[in-house]
Amino acid sequence: MQRSPEEARGDAAEDAQWSRPECQAWTGTLLLGTCLLYCARVSMPICTVSMSQDFGWNKKEAGIVLSSFFWGYCLTQIVGGHLGDRIGGEKVILLSASAWGFITAATPLLAHLGSAQLVFMTFSRILTGLLQGVYFPALTSLLSQKVRESERAFTYSTVGAGSQFGTLVTGAVGSLLLDWYGWQSVFYLSGGLTLLWVYYVYRYLLTEQDLILALGVLVQGLPVARHSRVPWRQLFREPSIWAAIFSQLSAACSFFILLCWLPTFFKETFPSSKGWVFNVVPWLVAIPASVLSGFLSDHLISQGYRTITIRKFMQVMGLGLSSVFALCLGHTSNFCKSVFFASASIGLQTFNHSGVSVNIQDLAPSCAGVLFGVANTAGALAGVVGVGLGGYLIETTGSWTSMFNLVAAISSLGLCSFLMFGKAQRVDLSPAREDL
Repeated sequence: MQRSPEEARGDAAEDAQWSRPECQAWTGTLLLGTCLLYCARVSMPICTVSMSQDFGWNKKEAGIVLSSFFWGYCLTQIVGGHLGDRIGGEKVILLSASAWGFITAATPLLAHLGSAQLVFMTFSRILTGLLQGVYFPALTSLLSQKVRESERAFTYSTVGAGSQFGTLVTGAVGSLLLDWYGWQSVFYLSGGLTLLWVYYVYRYLLTEQDLILALGVLVQGLPVARHSRVPWRQLFREPSIWAAIFSQLSAACSFFILLCWLPTFFKETFPSSKGWVFNVVPWLVAIPASVLSGFLSDHLISQGYRTITIRKFMQVMGLGLSSVFALCLGHTSNFCKSVFFASASIGLQTFNHSGVSVNIQDLAPSCAGVLFGVANTAGALAGVVGVGLGGYLIETTGSWTSMFNLVAAISSLGLCSFLMFGKAQRVDLSPAREDL
């Protein structure tokens, strides 16, 4: 009996999945890559106070520099997912990392090209955002193609823990480098380490032929096979797709606001406190929380719980409970309590990795990269507005409470939409669907 094209593609996809040793090697490598991604990304938030003193920036100008990253970040999400679906996410990640690593290392040089530091720093952050925007859509595409469904949440949450680990490393080492050598050293270190990671991946995990083929696609383009075209109309008729997009938007926006403004909050509210404490402890808590969420998610599903029930539970933790602790931050003047509330909020947000982030792979594994790109584009656009609005609220009200209220409101809206309309059944194939 002749198999259908969809069955044939399913068998081919299963054959293309990583073996256990390959999965372990790539998981460790991508964990480190995500760590370095965030080392480069949070270098500016860590250095903002020192750079504002050197260049005379006020809160609004600092908000422009911080939010400018997302101006570029939102433009390449869909492109990154599309290229990841077509040529392989690992190639997209490597090519982009080589560029953002170089720009990060060169940022201090750009700051001294002339007297318009605000313009040059804004430009460098936009460019960094453009290059980093492809990472998570390409990563989602890669894992949806190479990792077994039963191991997907744990793998994604483990790799996603690199975001907290990178923020932790930059917070700890960056705080020391700021005191010892100045803010420039933070950019030199994070950019240099990224370039070393690129060399390792190129030398040991990819071949020159892979990269030549990927560059050929970027330069010339390849014809798109009919079965690889994204069924946009079919996808966007589904309320579950819109729920996933809006929930991802809320999760990303809330995280970006806290990522950008928490260092300044602690520095100004508790000026005598040690930077390594508030720049390290929340992210130290978030690393095991992220891995735990993935393990718990896969374990509960293997015990017979419905996939969508577990995804929604993870969102209750990642958007609901985390926003409660964010609200608490705006109503305490005690340093230890503030560190605890910040740690709880950031740690619980990692449960989104095993919630909506994996739910996108549940809904449309055949085009997970580009669909995640759409969702993260929405999140990045909201990040531009959210980070800038956060700075405006702090400046105009003179209180940090308004910023934490904003985080809680955004998180609550995303959670409600996912609880009402979220599903875990495939919507990228027709007409047979399996309700998980």
